[in-house]
Amino acid sequence: MTNGLSNIMRVLTAGALALVAGCATEQPPSQPSFYKSLAEPGAQVDAEAAASMISGYRQNNLLGAVTVDPALMRLAEEQTRAMVARDKLDHNVGRGFQTRMKSSGFDAKIAVENVSAGYHTLAEAFSGWRDSPPHKANMLKGGVTRLGIAAVYAPNSKYKVFWTLILAAPDDGKG
Repeated sequence: MTNGLSNIMRVLTAGALALVAGCATEQPPSQPSFYKSLAEPGAQVDAEAAASMISGYRQNNLLGAVTVDPALMRLAEEQTRAMVARDKLDHNVGRGFQTRMKSSGFDAKIAVENVSAGYHTLAEAFSGWRDSPPHKANMLKGGVTRLGIAAVYAPNSKYKVFWTLILAAPDDGKG
């Protein structure tokens, strides 16, 4: 009986060790992209996560969803890089917002832009915009269907990360 118990203990111990060893080699669960710090070289905002987050917020407020638009992504990146280059928050630091919209096939009357700096994560940026009445109004703009977003790391700036969010609707040619 002692021998049988010894064998059972050996098997249980071996199983427990294998289980612990297996756990040690597994990767920890990955952090959601909206919590990833963008205050580091090469970091990129997850545009799909932003669209999902903003669409959910809009839908909770009885508005339609938005989808990522490549042209708006380029415009947001251009605007954000212009602000980084001048270390300045400004809608018109490069080309003016209305000019950018009109020249890119979007209805400038149904287009809004949030610019900000200092938020290190998408979650922080979204929360800050939601808590700011003018930025919140932009996220809840009626008629917008597309989104472009950019975050650019600025290591020499006190802000560390600059942001641009553009929400717009394609120009239907009637305006």
